[in-house]
Amino acid sequence: MNTQNALPSTKPHFEILDGLRGVAAIMVVWFHIFEAFATSHLDQRINHGYLAVDFFFILSGFVVGYAYDDRWKTLSVKEFLKRRVIRLHPMVVMGALIGGAMFYTQGCSVWDVTEVTVLALFVATFINALLIPATIGTEVRGLGEMYPLNGPSWSLFFEYIGNILYALFIRKLPTKALAVLVFAAGCGLASYAIFGPLGDICVGYSLTGAEFTGGFLRLLFSFSAGLLLFRLFKPVKVKNTFWICSLVVVFLLATPRIGGGEMLWLNGLYDTICFALLFPLIVYLGASGTVSNKHTIRLCKFLGEISYPLYMVHYPFIYLYYAWVKNHELTFKESLPGALAVVLGSILLAYLCLKCYDIPVRKYLSKRFLKDKSKAK
Repeated sequence: MNTQNALPSTKPHFEILDGLRGVAAIMVVWFHIFEAFATSHLDQRINHGYLAVDFFFILSGFVVGYAYDDRWKTLSVKEFLKRRVIRLHPMVVMGALIGGAMFYTQGCSVWDVTEVTVLALFVATFINALLIPATIGTEVRGLGEMYPLNGPSWSLFFEYIGNILYALFIRKLPTKALAVLVFAAGCGLASYAIFGPLGDICVGYSLTGAEFTGGFLRLLFSFSAGLLLFRLFKPVKVKNTFWICSLVVVFLLATPRIGGGEMLWLNGLYDTICFALLFPLIVYLGASGTVSNKHTIRLCKFLGEISYPLYMVHYPFIYLYYAWVKNHELTFKESLPGALAVVLGSILLAYLCLKCYDIPVRKYLSKRFLKDKSKAK
């Protein structure tokens, strides 16, 4: 997941894209809230929240292209990668630390935390902070996650892969060749969605072959598509873009499962329409639109600022909420106050992390390690 820059830049932000990123991040929190009441992908409420990751990857490709495509005459691969690590990694570390600190409060019937030693937890926290995927010996929760202390870190793992591929390979492609790559990756991901065993693309969080393949296809298509979209971008005039696109994003991510367990391909087709057609269209319209109302500008700015911190700090509290629901056999109605506390508390924590930790750390690291401090991305 990419984020807007809080450090000085000579290029203006796309305020609406910032706001849409925040809307999608909040929907991700609600998607994870409802995991506590699902038995499988088939009955998950806020069912398509996992598609927010594909939306984030498209945004990332678009924004990275906007920020860097015209700077490679003076920018080295090493400098680019340093900028991306400085931009992304402080919150990876924070998410791991929060996950480690809260681990022993999250015990329930689905996973046992009592058997995990302090040393094993320390190792798990350390490798999560370094974004090293957990293996059988270091996966402390027992669910097969790459990052058992903060599950959403898996998408940052693929985000880093996307940035490396961009720096070494994808940015050098002519637009026509990039379009071929996007088409090929899109066909692969569509095949996975429509003909795969799950009928969806809610994959990537594990190192198993099918999970990793699905996650890589999600990254390769969406990141490349976002970059292609930037290269072809010619703004159009659209009114009320933020509010229209926000409602569409909420609707697409909250849509119930389609086709049930009998026709899995129908849901795969829905996922394909979203990632291949509707998400690029939303990004195109969001980048085209402008905001004149000062209240909407402030809202977009706030949502954009908290989007990445929110994505990276909320999941340890989802584990806690999940355990609470399972241990007390609660219905959603009974647990609603707790759900609201998780959502609102995560937003507040994200804002505090942004202001008190993320921005100061990135400013320090930029001053310490970047050549051009005024254009840190």
